Amino acid sequence: MDNLLSQLHFATVGQYLVPSLIDGVGIVLEATFFGFILATIVGVFIAVGRLFGWKPIKIFLYVFLEIIRGTPLLVQLVYIYYVVPLIINLLAGMLGYKTDMQIAPLTAGIAGLAINYGCYMSEVVRAGIIAVDKGQMEAALVLGFGKYEALFRIVMPQALRSIIPSLGNYLVMMIKDTSLLAYVAVNELLLRTQTYASQTFYTIEAYSYLAIAYLILSVPLSHCVKFIEYKLSSSSRYIS
Repeated sequence: MDNLLSQLHFATVGQYLVPSLIDGVGIVLEATFFGFILATIVGVFIAVGRLFGWKPIKIFLYVFLEIIRGTPLLVQLVYIYYVVPLIINLLAGMLGYKTDMQIAPLTAGIAGLAINYGCYMSEVVRAGIIAVDKGQMEAALVLGFGKYEALFRIVMPQALRSIIPSLGNYLVMMIKDTSLLAYVAVNELLLRTQTYASQTFYTIEAYSYLAIAYLILSVPLSHCVKFIEYKLSSSSRYIS
């Protein structure tokens, strides 16, 4: 055991890799922040469309959900980064335009996270809206509110109490799933670690630091989510 430990170089790896990982944390937080905001918007849009949209819109959203939930996030990221620009260039060529569109790696990563998580979060939002007593919507309509005005001013604020804890859990999951962005050339934590390990062969040390970095990011956030969930459940018990 002592012989094995003597062959490891955690101090050396920490000196060179940790500063790079600290820079990578900024990219992870940026991707998570914008991905989560957009995912929330996508989730609300899909939930509202499935509940109150016209039948063709409901059918389209249902098919879209099945496609996204039936394919892995990694495949979706690769598709957005590599395939979507080719399709756009092909369609532009058919219309007589010559284009060479490319999507920036981080943009593709954020878009993939937003679409994938938005589809899953839409079910949470939809369930939260359904959980609110229908009388709330009916009363708002009687008072002269429009359908969507009543939804967003009366129903949604009440639905947030049950929605927020689940959305917080998705936020923690998204931080960990940013590691998949390495496969579309986003220079985040995993790609930086892979590059360093392939150059130095300090594999054990490098990936150990990577695991610690994700723990530092995700564990405190998960405890914050649990604390918020506890506060919300406590306040609901007090109200009841």
